[in-house]
Amino acid sequence: MTSRVYFLDNLRTFLIFLVIVYHAGFVFQNSMAGNWIVVDSAKADWLGLVGLYLDLFVMFILFFISGYFAPVSLQKKGSGGFLISKLKRIMLPWAIAVLTLIPAYKAIFLYSRGLPQEAWYSYFHFYQRAGADPGFFANDPSQHWLWFLPVLFLFQVLYVVLAKLKLLSFDLSMRTGVLLTFVVGLGYGMLISTLKLSGWSLTALLDFQRERLLTYFLVFLLGSLSYKHQVFQTRPGFGKLFIGANVGLTIGLGVYTAVALNLFFNLIEPGRNYFFVSQTVDRLAYHASMLLSMLSFLYIFLHGFQRSLDRRS
Repeated sequence: MTSRVYFLDNLRTFLIFLVIVYHAGFVFQNSMAGNWIVVDSAKADWLGLVGLYLDLFVMFILFFISGYFAPVSLQKKGSGGFLISKLKRIMLPWAIAVLTLIPAYKAIFLYSRGLPQEAWYSYFHFYQRAGADPGFFANDPSQHWLWFLPVLFLFQVLYVVLAKLKLLSFDLSMRTGVLLTFVVGLGYGMLISTLKLSGWSLTALLDFQRERLLTYFLVFLLGSLSYKHQVFQTRPGFGKLFIGANVGLTIGLGVYTAVALNLFFNLIEPGRNYFFVSQTVDRLAYHASMLLSMLSFLYIFLHGFQRSLDRRS
């Protein structure tokens, strides 16, 4: 049996294109004037809403696809060969990019705004200027879009460890896997929010959004579970799951849009502290609707690409 699943390759290519679209939208948003490489005088702040939706599913599905291909790669190469291949294919390109592109981004940012260039060592992502505003791009100690690669490698290392410890041999159904992704992801998101740990952790090696890190690993494992059950061996129809995913997406996206925008305005408007019900209930609605939307998007995209684009080109 071939390990190549063409519609997943096509879906991954499409998602990478959407990553480009997502970041290109920053150029035209007033809120990103000091936070992105270049800006345009023409503004279209509605692109922020497009970005809000893209941020829901693009990385979520990419981690699922990576998880789907992990089992067959591990079976073929063994633990050592698997990790060495990932070092070459993921971490080596990351190291080259993070040491060249990130400095170039800062140079372009300063040049495009007529600002003086700075000391050479300040161009690297691991440099943190004491007391500086990290919201200003030139002071931002992050990897930007490169964060995905080290996090993906971390997940692959953890996957090998779990496989070695025989912790992936449980007989879970797909329904149970999806339910666990939702329930554990919801509990984790609420815990991070309650502890006021929401936001990004930025280090020399790993950048990650704290409230989503475990959720991304769970969907990575859900992808590996999908391979175990060979869920793509049959072509999907338009049955209850498809209808349920669309209903779930409609409800989830509606609730998520309202709650996420309200929380955003609470952050940016001084003195504003409005909640539809209460801070706890709104946070619960935020995380639950986010996960419902993520899982619904996942199923709908997998369904659509498997039915229509399961071919080489």
